[in-house]
Amino acid sequence: MAPTLNDILNLLESVSPAGLAEPWDNPGLQVGFPLQKIGTIFTSLDPTPGALQRALDAHAQMLLTHHPLIFKPISQVNSESFPGDVIFRAIKKDVAIVCAHTNLDASRAGINDILADLLGLENVEVLKENTASEGPAGLGRIGDLLKPLPLDVVLREISRIFHLGHMKVVGKKGVTIKRLAVVGGSGGSLLTEAHRKGADLFLTGDVTHHVALDAESLGVVLVDGGHFALENAAFKVFGTYLQGLLKAKKWDVSVKIDEVESDPLRMER
Repeated sequence: MAPTLNDILNLLESVSPAGLAEPWDNPGLQVGFPLQKIGTIFTSLDPTPGALQRALDAHAQMLLTHHPLIFKPISQVNSESFPGDVIFRAIKKDVAIVCAHTNLDASRAGINDILADLLGLENVEVLKENTASEGPAGLGRIGDLLKPLPLDVVLREISRIFHLGHMKVVGKKGVTIKRLAVVGGSGGSLLTEAHRKGADLFLTGDVTHHVALDAESLGVVLVDGGHFALENAAFKVFGTYLQGLLKAKKWDVSVKIDEVESDPLRMER
């Protein structure tokens, strides 16, 4: 059976309730006709023109992204500029666009749980609990490594897992890491909470100068793995998880994952 877009939205709501989203966020349906039949979902971290084209090439009826296409109200849909170009073309080509953002970050089996799994953490806890949730959910995760490891070994493993060519690191070399906190995206605001809960190392993206100074003062090793790399790895895993949920529903829907999306930021000499 081919579900409707509304069926898919309800399934995503059961996995990552909109109520878990941050107040400034705009998750859920961005563009689309709720009764449209969905046979193929294309997943990509960002709702860029390139991602939409790849969704069209995959003959998808829905583009599922992590980051919203529309963050705040817009005054016009201009086909010559973003996000109007994506909105305009998606409507013309009958492709729905849906996002699961901070609600997916906070939910169980969401972005941060996946990151904790990728890092092999044990005794995982929510770093900052969402008080509106009935169960354990919220931003970030913290847990223990299987055994204490030297920092250089942990850094090599982080680089391997997330395919990082470089990392920005705050902290003394030669320290031992046992307890690790991780936040996908821009998680610098949770540094103090990570320290309070005993993190030896805090992994996130978009680290600012002042957060780096705070980490140095607190004695926490801070690793900036990049906004894109951490979330891209986790969102690909979520795409596979979503395919399993659709199969359990006995819905005739395939999930295709964007394998060519790249970080818009690059290092140059």
